[in-house]
Amino acid sequence: MFFCFMLVQFIVLRLGNQAGHGYLEVEQQEFVYFFLQCTVIVGWLLYVLIGVRIRNKKVYTALLATVTGLFALCAQMMLFAPANTSFYLALTGVTVLCLGVMLGAVYERLAAYIHAGAKAGYCIGIGYGAAVLLQYVLQLYLVFKPGLSLLLLISCAVLLLGFTAAPAKEQSAREVTVQRVPPVPLVCSVLIAFALLMFSSYFNSLIHHLQIASGYTDFNVYTWPRLLLIPGMLLFGFLGEVKGGKFLPVCALCIAMIALLNSVLSAQSYHLNMCLYYISLAAAIAYYHLTFLRLAPRTKNPAVWAAMGRVSDSLMVMASFALGLSRLSFTAVMVMNIAALVICIVFMAVKGDFNLHFTGEQPVKLQSEPAADVFLDLQARYGITAAEMRVFRELVETEDKQEAVAAKLGISVSTLRHHITSIYKKTGVQTRAALYKLIQKS
Repeated sequence: MFFCFMLVQFIVLRLGNQAGHGYLEVEQQEFVYFFLQCTVIVGWLLYVLIGVRIRNKKVYTALLATVTGLFALCAQMMLFAPANTSFYLALTGVTVLCLGVMLGAVYERLAAYIHAGAKAGYCIGIGYGAAVLLQYVLQLYLVFKPGLSLLLLISCAVLLLGFTAAPAKEQSAREVTVQRVPPVPLVCSVLIAFALLMFSSYFNSLIHHLQIASGYTDFNVYTWPRLLLIPGMLLFGFLGEVKGGKFLPVCALCIAMIALLNSVLSAQSYHLNMCLYYISLAAAIAYYHLTFLRLAPRTKNPAVWAAMGRVSDSLMVMASFALGLSRLSFTAVMVMNIAALVICIVFMAVKGDFNLHFTGEQPVKLQSEPAADVFLDLQARYGITAAEMRVFRELVETEDKQEAVAAKLGISVSTLRHHITSIYKKTGVQTRAALYKLIQKS
């Protein structure tokens, strides 16, 4: 589902970037890119409004099906309509608006699956990487338009099935009742995402400015360095699954610092800067996807927070356009990037992203066996998945070591450790003894 959405997003936004080409002046065409990002956000806000206002599941599903169908129709028309007309501009607006609504639905559903135990890092890494590869191979040239048309239809059909089919085991994110995540991690995560995106926003803004000015010939964001998103997303997505993703924030920060340093030392090296831009972008994308998708089910409005990372990306694009980053002096850009670096370090420290210590289990002597309803209460309060709760119970009800617990549950030791790390992260404790104290307080 995530792969299909990313694919249709890449295709439609790529087509949308061409809107007005040959019809608008060069200065006006730069507003098209800004317009696309604004429209995506408006569509997402419409989805959030749908979630708040419409509680009837059948009506909710029917609306999503209608939006998906309208999107498929408009996207087909974009493939074959001439881009140098006002009709194409209006068509692009409607298509991207539907894309924003679908974005909200996809990310909320994805957050629910992840909350139920799906591997978030693998989903994001493989899905995003595969979509980039397929989109690059097709390249949106005229000869591939019939193939693109078929791919769009198939992808929309898969998304439609995902929107209409009720999950068998997974709970919808809007149906999960948990203790609300504190506001500090949410605020810190938003600021860190903005700071990480700031490192790539200048180059992103510059390349779009150059490609529009050159008529998409001399400069283009869809050239071979874009392929670095594939290994980058696979690497950082899989890293997001190691010990609960402890190392991902620090790695994303380090890659951003390397890209910043290179832009100072090799300011004129176009291709090297572009390669580092895509690697740092992959790190930022993996960070904001995994962070908000994992936090969303524990918030009051999962529909808002599940897609907050992707929305932050669009907001940063809009901010870079409003500030005119592509036309600022090199010194001004460096000052802004250094400020972003400071923000990133400060809020990562506040959020605890620099705490890389992985604490093993400490045997604890149990005085009594906790009641079953206590576990249910803790599961709801902290958003612990069913698989994690089985591990949780073994940790507090027995004094068995990891190997024995893993054998009893029929899972590998590495999987067990992954669940333990996730439990510690969700509950905010670091030992088995602390987990049992948590039960005693409940």
